[in-house]
Amino acid sequence: MKKVTSLVLVALLILSSFSFAFAADVETTKITIIHTNDTHARLESTATELGFAKIATLIKEAKVANPNTLVLDAGDTLHGMPIVNISKGENAIKVLEAAGYDYMTLGNHDFNYGKERLFELKDMTKVGMLSANILNEKGEYVFTPYVIKEVGGVKVGIFGLTTPETAYKTSPTNVEGLTFADSIEVSKKMVKELQDKTDVIVALAHIGLDESSVITSKAIAEAVEGIDVIIDGHSHTLLETGNLVNNTLIAQTGNYDQNLGYVNIEVQNGEVVNKTAELLKAGASANTVADPDLTKLIDEIKVANQPVFDKVVAKTDIYLDGVRANVRTKETNLGNLSADAVRAASGADIGFVNGGNIRVDIQPGDITFGKVAELFPFGNTVQVKKITGEDLMAVLEHSVSGYPAAQGAFMHVSGLKFEFDPAQPVGSRVIEVTVGDKVLDKAAEYTVAINDFLGIGGDGYEMFKKYAAIAEFGTYEEIFANYLNTNGTKGIDVSGRITVIEAVPVPVPVPVEPAPAPAPVEPTPAPAEEVTYIVISGDVLWKIAEKYSTTWEALSNYNNLANPHLIFPNQVIKVPAK
Repeated sequence: MKKVTSLVLVALLILSSFSFAFAADVETTKITIIHTNDTHARLESTATELGFAKIATLIKEAKVANPNTLVLDAGDTLHGMPIVNISKGENAIKVLEAAGYDYMTLGNHDFNYGKERLFELKDMTKVGMLSANILNEKGEYVFTPYVIKEVGGVKVGIFGLTTPETAYKTSPTNVEGLTFADSIEVSKKMVKELQDKTDVIVALAHIGLDESSVITSKAIAEAVEGIDVIIDGHSHTLLETGNLVNNTLIAQTGNYDQNLGYVNIEVQNGEVVNKTAELLKAGASANTVADPDLTKLIDEIKVANQPVFDKVVAKTDIYLDGVRANVRTKETNLGNLSADAVRAASGADIGFVNGGNIRVDIQPGDITFGKVAELFPFGNTVQVKKITGEDLMAVLEHSVSGYPAAQGAFMHVSGLKFEFDPAQPVGSRVIEVTVGDKVLDKAAEYTVAINDFLGIGGDGYEMFKKYAAIAEFGTYEEIFANYLNTNGTKGIDVSGRITVIEAVPVPVPVPVEPAPAPAPVEPTPAPAEEVTYIVISGDVLWKIAEKYSTTWEALSNYNNLANPHLIFPNQVIKVPAK
């Protein structure tokens, strides 16, 4: 019996030694993915944006630290800022290539110059453009669907995905003849294609996490087994350490190169054993030296563009609110000004400007062509269509269908006022509409000034497509500058063109115990009283300050306002005692 026991122990020791030796021989390969998304042509460094010269330095440093590094971009890269728009995207791909990017996928705004121009850009660059769900009329891929890249002996499969919303989140003529296939089904197909050929599968996706979207990257991760990492874009979502869904790590950096993303993947014997995500924020890159070659390239681009952009084309005496979250959810003075400009230029009954077309805010002072081009970067022209009152109501319903979520389809209006109740079902939210000084007549016809993007069904406004344009005018940037020079900012205050009916909270009774008799208190001199002011619609800080014989700077400092140009109805403004 002892002999048998000894033999068993010897066998276990041998097996244990073998296992230990085997474990010691296992090598871990670490792969780093550096990624960006939704930079919208922000090439230059600012206080809040890294800029590509710094990104190039960080890429080089990462490759020194780990030669097994890939550099990916998740789209909406080739359009957005005048420095790139003036070249129809070419300046952006020059910078991506020089910075060391390997692959990118296509976002909806990358089609803003039209599909033919995007095909030209694809042929100009060594940066691979990937998308597996964009098909032509024959059902064929128009971009490379996937690549297999060997990195440090590990085979990494990367496939691209483009949001199906591209069909209407660029001008529909830009994608004419293209189909955006079901992202989940395409992802399943790509995993099936890649799983036996690769060790790691990465989806490079311009899909996003907005709940109002047609499809989300979260839904893909939940429905598709086998994707290790989704490098995501489109929703401008900031994921500090990624989001793990069904063992798929979703990574996204926010937008405007305010952060640089790093995903680290550890692979042993062809299996992913660990994956993490983190961000480097622009503020943490103060000591990063901009790459001299990239700096030189960007400077050369700026010099070539500068004479056109420096020309002053208009002025404003007040702050114009074009903050993304505001113009996509509510009436703003810049939205009003823009809609007034297109209505005045066209002579239409109504002027519309979709919030997604307004891209920046404007500080008081001179306005250059560069700023106007940044405000309206799409080169849209104004057209007039005559539509029925019934379809006009459908336009307004679609405008507020996503509220309170921010959406580019939210309309700014001129020549009409309307109220809506977000508590009602989508399609039945608009309560009251007045065109001019008369209640909307659904049987009547009205002329509407819109941009050519909306005119062909952009942002989901299908009702416009059936109407022919009866007049066409110049571009938004031209019309806006001309109107501002002629009329100034008179009448653009937020004044109830769009009214949200807020739900009235039901008070909950709270038991009240009898208060104890107050203890006698020695009288003390009454201190000077601080005044509390409640902001109403149309208020600005300098007007409130004038009312109380103080300055807006004093009020801003006293109330610790992050942005003195942005105050909101029902906000409490405290006025210091004299």
